[in-house]
Amino acid sequence: MNRSPLHEIATGRLGSLFDEDMAIVRLQLQNAVNGKRILAIGGAGSIGSSTVLEIAALRPDTLHIVDQNENGLAELVRQMRSRPEGWSARDFRTLPLDYGSATMAHFLRSEKPYDIVLNFAALKHVRSEKDPYSTLQIFETNLAKQARLMRWLADTGFNGRFFTVSTDKAANPSSIMGATKRLMEHVLFNSSAAASLGGVRTSARFANVAFSNGSLLQAFEHRLARGDAMAVPRDTRRYFVSLGESGQICAIAAGVAPGQGIVIPKLVPQEHLVLLQEIAEKFLHRNGFAPAYYDDEAAACANVEAERRQGRWPLLITPLDTAGEKPYEEFVTENEEIVEIGMPNLQAVRYLAADKAEIDASLNEIDELLDRTSRAAANLDKDRLKAIIARVEPEFLATHRDSASNLDQRL
Repeated sequence: MNRSPLHEIATGRLGSLFDEDMAIVRLQLQNAVNGKRILAIGGAGSIGSSTVLEIAALRPDTLHIVDQNENGLAELVRQMRSRPEGWSARDFRTLPLDYGSATMAHFLRSEKPYDIVLNFAALKHVRSEKDPYSTLQIFETNLAKQARLMRWLADTGFNGRFFTVSTDKAANPSSIMGATKRLMEHVLFNSSAAASLGGVRTSARFANVAFSNGSLLQAFEHRLARGDAMAVPRDTRRYFVSLGESGQICAIAAGVAPGQGIVIPKLVPQEHLVLLQEIAEKFLHRNGFAPAYYDDEAAACANVEAERRQGRWPLLITPLDTAGEKPYEEFVTENEEIVEIGMPNLQAVRYLAADKAEIDASLNEIDELLDRTSRAAANLDKDRLKAIIARVEPEFLATHRDSASNLDQRL
């Protein structure tokens, strides 16, 4: 049995690409975190928990982790308690809170200002733009609550480092999810909420995280365990980082990256883009099966047991024709400037400002839609939500990949 890390199937790496970068900034990170007050929001998710483990090893005085996922918080605590020599914090707490709720506001008012706040809370699936209500929830989670949090932090006298994770899908976004993360960057750097918040603000865009919660690759594991057919989109290549690498990127961006910077990995298409079908094939071989290729969903689902007896597993190859799916990946647009930050495998995109008045106007319009006493949400549809994005990012009307199909209609 191949005992190499599972992520090696997708990344091609046994170790971390960013170990050298971490070594370069280790002392800076220790100075930023050791003995300090740290708040991680959405810290029980895949990327959040990986980053929390990096931060915890640097010995903060206070480590508070907020996440609505109670089960995720419980598992994170188990993981941390299993490595007692790897972390310590005088004040360690996990709180199952909605980060945009009144309860969160009460909690922040009860605490002294934090030195570093990291926000991983987001709706991050392209599939969630399938109807206007799911889409509006993306706006609330990724934008309205972000602005709310920044204002609440300002009220506490926060003057530290504030980090919110972005996504590669924010560069020339083809999905509404990606576009909201692009708007999140504008809220983070150039909104009225940003103007009220002291300190340093940073973000990061990076690749797909191999075998992270909810990912296609994690679905390979679940489908094999359940005895379901597997599926991948045809001729689709993606960049991947491991869970550990995602934590390293975020720790560096949150702790030491320059303000108004969006950290990105130095990945190149020729070396690092991976065909999803090849990952599925390697995964099956690792588990003792050869792929049996199908182009009909019903046939793939019906023939799992028959293929299994022959040492094969059904692999459905689907067209890349659902809403928001991007046939390629990029970390920077042609109008943005890349700056070196003194590391061999990481660099930064300098934030390119949009009109502040339009950013604030978009946030105000979202708040009106979310106000249950307002009539603003009458006749809510996707075009209206796209128009809110276009106020700030007019190119989105051209780059959005729309379709009558969505990912829920695919195996």
